[in-house]
Order: sequence, then C-alpha cells, then structure tokens
Amino acid sequence: MKVTRLTGSIKTKVNLPGSKSESNRVLIIEALAESKVIPIANLSEAKDTKVLKCILNEDKEQSIVNVGHAGTAMRFLTAYYASKRNVNITLTGSKRMESRPIKLLVSALNKLGANIQYLKKEEYPPILIIGSQLQGGELEINSSVSSQYVSALLMIAPTLSNGLLLKLKGEVVSKPYIEMTLDLMSYFGIKVISQNNKYKILPQPYVFKPITIEADWSAASYWFEVAALSNSCNIQLIGLNKRSRQGDQNVMSLFSKLGVTTKWVGNNLVLTKRSSFILDRNNSYHFYLEETPDLAQTLICTCAGLGLEATFTGLSTLKIKETDRLSALKNELSKFGVELLIKSSSEAYLSGMQLIKCPVNSIETYEDHRMAMSFAPLALLVGELSISNPEVVKKSYPYFWNDLASVFDIEI
Repeated sequence: MKVTRLTGSIKTKVNLPGSKSESNRVLIIEALAESKVIPIANLSEAKDTKVLKCILNEDKEQSIVNVGHAGTAMRFLTAYYASKRNVNITLTGSKRMESRPIKLLVSALNKLGANIQYLKKEEYPPILIIGSQLQGGELEINSSVSSQYVSALLMIAPTLSNGLLLKLKGEVVSKPYIEMTLDLMSYFGIKVISQNNKYKILPQPYVFKPITIEADWSAASYWFEVAALSNSCNIQLIGLNKRSRQGDQNVMSLFSKLGVTTKWVGNNLVLTKRSSFILDRNNSYHFYLEETPDLAQTLICTCAGLGLEATFTGLSTLKIKETDRLSALKNELSKFGVELLIKSSSEAYLSGMQLIKCPVNSIETYEDHRMAMSFAPLALLVGELSISNPEVVKKSYPYFWNDLASVFDIEI
C-alpha cells in the first residue's frame, strides 16, 4: 500500500472504532453471566473481537479452538475454559502465538485446581484444557509480565466455589487495563475488595445489562501523531469518553508535550497544533509508558519524525506482543536514517537524528497492526511511504485506511 501526503492544512472528522480491550472483557463477562439476549452497543469490529465472539458463540464442549493472532483471546479463554465444566478444549493460535509465553497464567490456574497441559513446547501454546468447577482460594501471581493474566483470573473469580484472594507481586505493568477489568466487573454487579494490590472476590453472580462500548483511545493515538507531525490541523475524533476506563486516554497528556492541543466540543475531541509551539531541541524528552505500552510505537515514530532526542521507559511488555516491537521499530526506523538504541528490555533511546526519505520499497509490519498505523503518518514528512501487509490493521482498527484517506492519498 502506498501512502502519499496531500498538501494543505489537515482537516477531518473521524468516527473511531469501539475499544477492543473493553469489548473483549465484556464478551467474556457476558459468557460467564450466561446471558445472550442483551445487546452490546458499539462492540468493536476488530478482528480480535470478532474471533473471540465467534468462539464464545459456538460454545463447544469438545473442540480445537484457534485464536489466530489474538493474544487477549488466548489469555482470557484459557481462564474461561479452565473454569467451565465438561469442556475438553485444545486452545491454539498462529505460529507467533506459539512463541508467546503463557506459563504464569497456566501455573496460576493449575494451582486453583485447573487441568491444563502443554501439547508442544513447555510454557507455550497450544494447550489442552479440561474444564471443571474450580474451587478458588488464595493465589499470588507475578504481575510484572502481563496485565492480561491478572484480568483473566479476576473475571472468572466470582464463578469459583470459594471465590479468590489474588495477590499481585512485583511491579504491576499496564495497571489501567486491570482497573478497566475491575470497573467492568463492578458495572455488572461484582463486588471487589481491593487493598495494596490484593483483590478479594467472593462467589457471586454477574448481572449482565445493556452497555455501550467506548471508542478506542489507542486508535485515537494515530490521529494525535498526525496532528503532531502536521503544520496545522483540525481533527475531530468522535465517540471518545471524557471519563474513560481506558488508560490510553493519557495520550492527551503525552502529546501535549509535542504541541497537540485538545478541546472537547460536545462529545467530540478536537485536535489542533499549537501555532506558537516550538520543540525544545536542547533537552531530551522522556516518556514513561509502563501503564500505556500500546502508545509506545506511536510516540517513538512521532519523536523520530520530529527529530527529537527522547528516552522511552516502561517498555518491558513489548517483547511479547504481536512481534518484538522494539526490534521491529529499530529495524524500520533505520530505513529513515534514524537509530533507535535499545538500552534494555524496558528502555529505548532516540538520539535526535533527522528523518530522511526512506529509500527502501516498503515498511515491514511484522504482522503487527500497530507497526502499520504508527509508520503511516510519517508520509507527512517524507512525501510518500509504502506499507507492506496493510491488512494487519484489521486486528484493532479495520477502517483505518479508509479514515486515513481523508488526509492522505491511499493507493492499494
């Protein structure tokens, strides 16, 4: 796919997709509540959500369930099937999924009485799950690897015979996603006692009721990048919630450092570029992203485009995403003459090199939707950019290229 810059000020209005993170949690809760009659408004049309919904709707007791690239579905379904009586499920996924570890979650569930076995490589999918009524009890889990493990356990907790006392140890990564899970559980009638990273949940029923899924702040971040890289813009984003459950709403604060101004006009969020904004090239910028790792690629590409010296920390979860995201960023930014120095598994550094026009035919996306969407706005600076495997955006933002066509020339 070829993305070409259009001339003039950027002005557009975008209907953002429903939140994938919120949608997937609501679908699991709906299944746990055994409620199939109450509609979910604005459910995400992301491929990951469609995969999860299809699997849950089939509701088979014996089957091979393939989640493809959907990491959230893999983690959430592992806990869901482990707690479901009379199921015998082989849970598998793509080749990349088979290299994404699941040991912490499987070990935690087995301690609660689950019967989960590895079918190929120890600690990785595919796995065999023989479901049963889990007794629950007290459990400690390392929360420094993935918040999805914690969310998966929390959501099934009310269905366990003895409930669950879950203790988190280590640094808690992506905590806003855990808070989103707890907030949704509360919305559907679950009482949680929480204190100092301990969560006590007694046996109790979910009460499913109508809900409207918020627009996705992660999807909004690419429009913040467009705004930051523009000379002037007026971008209206539709459907976002001022009091959002999503941690990625912090994109407003992060991009304010890069000259993007936000203003609520009714239910729309309007992005503009501050005309008086001047980047401080004498100082290094710092972005701490442990709570919002899905914004890392967007911010790193933006800072690379602006030629900023910048340090990014809190990146420890990027290695086990759709691809090793830091390595992928390093490879693709080098095509523009920009060096991303990976200082550790959780820290990266841009030295402030100026972006040059990419002489390579295309940007590789590594089967990662966020690689495609983070690099596309750089066409504002280099004039034209080719993106390989552009359909990867279907994972979270299916209509991204259609929306982007309002400000770029998109040639498939």
